[in-house]
Amino acid sequence: MRLLADLQRAPDAEVPPTIAPTLPVTRARTFDTPEFAGMTFLEVETKSALNKVSGMPFGWSINPYRGCQHACSYCLARPTHEYLNLSPTTDFDRTVVVKTNVAEVLRGELARSRWKGEHVAMGTNTDPYQRAEGRYRLMPDIIRALAQSWTPFSILTKGTLITRDLPVLVEAAARVPVSASLTIGTLDRPTWRTAEPGTPSPRARLDAVRALNDAGIPTGVMLAPIMPGINDDPEQLTAVARAAVAAGATHVTPIPLHLRPGVKAAFWPWLEATHPELVATYTELYGPPAAGRKGRATLPEDIVEAMLRTVRDARDAAWAERGNRPPEGSWPDRARPGEHVTGHAGRPSTNPAEPPGAEPPVAGPPAEQLSII
Repeated sequence: MRLLADLQRAPDAEVPPTIAPTLPVTRARTFDTPEFAGMTFLEVETKSALNKVSGMPFGWSINPYRGCQHACSYCLARPTHEYLNLSPTTDFDRTVVVKTNVAEVLRGELARSRWKGEHVAMGTNTDPYQRAEGRYRLMPDIIRALAQSWTPFSILTKGTLITRDLPVLVEAAARVPVSASLTIGTLDRPTWRTAEPGTPSPRARLDAVRALNDAGIPTGVMLAPIMPGINDDPEQLTAVARAAVAAGATHVTPIPLHLRPGVKAAFWPWLEATHPELVATYTELYGPPAAGRKGRATLPEDIVEAMLRTVRDARDAAWAERGNRPPEGSWPDRARPGEHVTGHAGRPSTNPAEPPGAEPPVAGPPAEQLSII
């Protein structure tokens, strides 16, 4: 019988046609509270907490949840629900897998002699600070386990719940490099409400950026995804960039919308329902959802460059006005062609608090990124 840990793989990996996974669920739970109305939580006991990652600026990731109540229309992780025989559209934001023993398993993996303290990224698949974390509280023990094993880590999230763990993060940062990124694509409330209805407001996320940086946790903003005709207006992009700098963001990284085939199929019904006037434009830019791998996943370079230039200019001008520009090379700027940005640095910064005799973490490639939460 395949377990949840056996099904974890890179987002672009081919799925063998023989796989018909049976998920060993400890129990399925529902909660009689408004914030969890219509939700089902599948509690499982995973056999693996650390996921080996290739082709990324970090070598390892941890995903305590699969599925996400944030319900972002464009989420790159939606197709992974198919590996569990669940729907990427109707189940992804309604049926969340919870690895209840993830911290315990992680401690065992970090204690192995072959573990070298490489950088670990969280938020690479689904958000570790989605609403379910308020009930399950998996992250504090994960953070403690990483810090106690001298393992640097980063967190990418849309969840302001991360500020609940500020004391734990500050304690961890005294031992290892710790960083975070908040994804904020727009300050426009109607756009936010329709595109990512389960997330905290953009203003609340900016407050979280400020709180994290004030506490000494380097935190930036992923301005993502930039969607043509939806949130790509230069005034909107400039407003986000300036607000991020005002909140103390250590980076403001623009990322245009990326639609791999599986994501496109999940994104299209939302586009047709909320922006029918843009369906023809998106079909021209990305190809129809039925085009499979023959369709485009990225925007034409001239469109991308115009988006990036707008954000860069606004960000740099705001940094110049405030005199708080971070050192060059300490923040991601954009992905190489065909890549994405994740918000996770691959080269941990120097930290004087190292365990006696510890090997330094292996340096990764430049801090370019892969997934958007």
